[in-house]
Amino acid sequence: MSPAVLKKPILALNRIIGHSSAKNHITKPKIGNIDALDEESQKKQLRKAQEQLAKQDERENERRSLQIRRKLEEESALATDPPEIAARYGTKKSDVMQNSTSLERLANLVSDVGSTIEFTARVHHIRAMSAKLAFIIFRDKIETIQGVLAVQDSVVSENFVRWAEHLTTEVFVHVQGRLQVPPEEVKGCSIRDREIVIEKMHLVVPVKEHLPVDVFTIDHVEEDQETRQMESLASTRVRVSNRIAYLRTPTAQSIFRVSSAMCSIFRSYLESQGFIEIHTPKLQPAATESGAEVFKANYFGRTAFLAQSPQLAKQMSISADFGRVFEIGPVFRAEDSNTHRHLTEYTGLDLEMSIGHNYHEALDLIDGLMKTIFKGIYERFRKEIEIIKTRFPHEDLLWLDTTPIFKFQEAVALLNESGWTDEHGRKASDTEDLSTRAEIQLGQVIRQKYKTDYYIIDKFPASARPFYAHLDSDDERFTNSFDIFLRGQEITTGGQRIHDPEVLMQRMAKAGIEPSGMQEYLQAFEFGVLPHAGCGIGLERLVFLLLNLGDIRNASLFPRDPKSLPEQKEGDVKLPHPDADTIRYAYEFENGKKDLVLPSVENLIANYGDATNTSWLDDRYQVWRHEETGAAVGYAEENGYALVMGNPLCDPRQYQLVIRDFLTYMQMQKDLRPLWLLVSADVEDILASKLGWRSLSCVAEERVPVDSAKKVAKKERQAEDAGVSIHEVPINEIPSEELRQKIDKRIEDWKNNRKGSKQVHITEVRPWVDMEHRRYLWAETKDGEIAALCILHKLSPVNGYQIKFALDFPGSPNGTIEALISAAIQTLAKSGIKNVTFGAGAMPEMVTGENMDGIRAKILSKTYKSVAQQLKLVQKSEFREKFGTRNDLVYICYPFMGLGVSGARTLIKFFEDEM
Repeated sequence: MSPAVLKKPILALNRIIGHSSAKNHITKPKIGNIDALDEESQKKQLRKAQEQLAKQDERENERRSLQIRRKLEEESALATDPPEIAARYGTKKSDVMQNSTSLERLANLVSDVGSTIEFTARVHHIRAMSAKLAFIIFRDKIETIQGVLAVQDSVVSENFVRWAEHLTTEVFVHVQGRLQVPPEEVKGCSIRDREIVIEKMHLVVPVKEHLPVDVFTIDHVEEDQETRQMESLASTRVRVSNRIAYLRTPTAQSIFRVSSAMCSIFRSYLESQGFIEIHTPKLQPAATESGAEVFKANYFGRTAFLAQSPQLAKQMSISADFGRVFEIGPVFRAEDSNTHRHLTEYTGLDLEMSIGHNYHEALDLIDGLMKTIFKGIYERFRKEIEIIKTRFPHEDLLWLDTTPIFKFQEAVALLNESGWTDEHGRKASDTEDLSTRAEIQLGQVIRQKYKTDYYIIDKFPASARPFYAHLDSDDERFTNSFDIFLRGQEITTGGQRIHDPEVLMQRMAKAGIEPSGMQEYLQAFEFGVLPHAGCGIGLERLVFLLLNLGDIRNASLFPRDPKSLPEQKEGDVKLPHPDADTIRYAYEFENGKKDLVLPSVENLIANYGDATNTSWLDDRYQVWRHEETGAAVGYAEENGYALVMGNPLCDPRQYQLVIRDFLTYMQMQKDLRPLWLLVSADVEDILASKLGWRSLSCVAEERVPVDSAKKVAKKERQAEDAGVSIHEVPINEIPSEELRQKIDKRIEDWKNNRKGSKQVHITEVRPWVDMEHRRYLWAETKDGEIAALCILHKLSPVNGYQIKFALDFPGSPNGTIEALISAAIQTLAKSGIKNVTFGAGAMPEMVTGENMDGIRAKILSKTYKSVAQQLKLVQKSEFREKFGTRNDLVYICYPFMGLGVSGARTLIKFFEDEM
C-alpha cells in the first residue's frame, strides 16, 4: 500500500487529535491527579488481603514447625527407649503390611479373648488419661474398637504413650495387641464387648494436619436437654461442605451400604421377573417433561438436554420388543428447589414393562419389588441400621402383607375428613395434585388408621401427570397412574403410558411440547407398540425416607443441589507460581524481609497475564518493576511516547497502587507521554474515572471458550486427506535441538515468502523464549516436512493460554493451519483449560469510551472505520471466527491532550499486519 492512500485519513486524524510528534506539543498532557489513586478504601482492601496471607503463613508455619517438632520428639523418644521398646512404635518406613485383619472380621471373633491380633485402621479419637495411659478408638469402615495403651515393663514406655497421644486423628496405624473383655461395655464403639491392649503401633499413612472438621466431631451427637432428642453437632451444610470427612463416618458408611443393597435387590428381583437391564443416553434432543426443569447442554453447536428420566428410551425399548426393561442411572432435574427432599441430580431406579390386561400388573409387580427391598434391608443390614439410628433416631418401617391402595379421590376424602386445610383455609381438591404438606398429613392419618408407613394412591389427576400418562377410559380427568408413599412422602410415580401415536401427538400438543426433536420417540409408536406401564424410583429419596435421615443430601454420595458447583472467583484461583504472588511480595516487603528477589516477568505472566503481556518478553519493550509489590509494567519508547501495553502484572487489587507509582515514575524520570494500550475494563475504569483519561476501543481480545470451540471439519479432512499429521512436544519438556533447527529453517522460509509487504507487529517471531510456559505443536506432511507451527503460551489461570504463534509455512496443504489450531485447542481441553485467546484483533468499528463525546468522537470513529476498511484490518479476525471466537473489548487510554498523530500512526501500524 502506498503512503498516498493513507494521506487523507492521517491528515484527518491530525486535525482531530494533535501534532505530528509528541515532541511538537506545546503543552504537557494533563495526566490527572495521580494522588486520587491513593485511596484509603483501596489500602484497607490490600491490608485485609495481606492479613489473610499472614494468617495463612502463620498456619502453614505452625503446621511445619509442629511436624518438625513431632519428628524430633519421636526420634528423641526412640533414642531414649531401650531397643526392644523402640521397635514397638514410631513411623514405619515400609509400605508393606503383614498379618493384618479387618475390624469387621474382628467384630465376629467372639471366642478369641487373649489372642494376639494385628490390623490396620484409622485413628478415630484419642483420649489421654495420664502420662501412662491413653484410650485410642480405631476405625475401619463401619466398625470402631477401643484400644488401651498403658505402660508395661519391656512393652510400652511413657514415651510410647506420649507419642501416641500426639498422633493426628485420621492417620492410618498398624496395630498389634491382645483381645480382652473390657471392665464395662464400651458404648462409644460398634464393638462393645472387646477392646485391644496395644503392644505395638506404627504410623503407616500420615496426615499432615487435622481435618477442618474431623470424623469424630462430624458424627458426634448429643442429647438436647429440653427435648431429650439426640441431635447432631454438625449441620447438613457442614456435612456437605466437608464431604470426605462425613463419608468416612460409620454412619455414612452404613447409609451407603444400605443404598448399594437397594440397587442390588432391585436388580436381582427384576431379573427374576424376566427383566433385562438397559443403559439409556443422558443427552436428549428435547425436554421430556417440562422445559423449565431441564438442563441445557451445548452439543457441538446444537442444543441438547440432560435427561430428566429415561422415560422415552424405556418406552422405545418396549417398542423394540424387549418386553421388560430396567435401568439404574443418573437423572437430572433443573428445579431451583432448595428443600430437604430435592436434588438436581439423583439416581433413578426405572422399570418399564408391556402389559396384557391392566396396568395393575405393573402396580402389583412394583409393590412386590418394594416389599422385597424392605425385607432384604432389614434382614441383611440390621447392624448398619442400628448404627444409623444412633445418629438419626427412628422406628422401623411398618408395612402390611397386603398393601392399602386408595384411589386419589378416596385419599383426598381421608385428608379432608382429618380437618386439613392449606394456608388459605381451603380443603384438598379431587382434581389437583397434593402439596408436600398435604402428603405428610395424609401419611399420618393412614399410619394411625391402617398401621402402615407404606401405601399406594391410584388414579392421579391428569393435571398432575406428564403428557405420556394414559388417561382413565371412564373419566379423562384422571389417569391410569399411581404414586407409592413411604412415611407420608412420595417415593415413586408410575402408571400406564399412551401407546397410540395419534393420541400421543394430541397430548404433546396440549402440553406445548414440540415434536420436532422427538421424531425417533414418535417413530417407536408409529411402528407399533404394546400397551405398557412402568415407574421411576428415586434411590436417594427411598434411602432418606426409609432411614429417616432428615435431609436427602445425607443419602447422596456427593449431593448436587442448586447451590452446588459454585462459580470460582478469580481471587480464589490458585496461582501456578506462589513465589510470584504480588500480595505476598508486598507483605514481605512491608515487613522488611531481607534479600527479597523480584519475581520473574515470566512467572508473573503465568500468574496474572493476558495475551498482550507476553509481548513484553521481546527486546523492544522495557519492563518497569514496582519496588513495593514486585509488579511489572511493560512499555516501549517511540517518538516521545511511552506505549504501555496491557494490564500491570499484579493482583488486580493492586492496580491503583501500581498505576499511581508507574505514572509518577513517567513524570519524574522520563520525558514521555503515556499512551496505554490494550487494557481491560478494570484498568480503563481506573484511568478514566480516577484520572479523567479518554478511552476508546477498536480492538478486542479474541477468546475461544475451549468447551464450545467450533469444529473446522472440512479443513481437517483436507489436511488428513493430504497426509498431514499433528505432533506435540510432551508437556513439561522442551523441544529438541533437532526440532528447533527444523522449525527455525521453516520460519526463515516463511519470512522470505512474506517479503515485499511491510511488517509491523506487537511482537516478533521468537519461538524459543520462555519455553517453560509454552507448548509446541506442529504439522508434518506425509514426506516429513514441517508444514505449520502452533505455539501456546501460558497465561493466568483465568485467561488460560494464548495461541502465541500460528504459522502456515510455504507449500503446506490446504487446511493444515486450521487442523493444527483445532488440535491445539483440543489439547488444552484435555488438560482442563477453559479459555484460549488468539490475542488482540482489530474491530471493524471504533467504540468510544469514557470522556469522549461530541463531534470529535464522531469524526474519529468515522475516520477509524475508513482506515480499517482500507487496510483490511479485520482479516485475521475473520479467520479466527472459524473457531468460535468471542470478542472481549480492550481499551486504548490516553490523558487529555496526550494523543499526538504519532500515537494514531502507532495505532494504525499496530493492526497493519497483526499476527
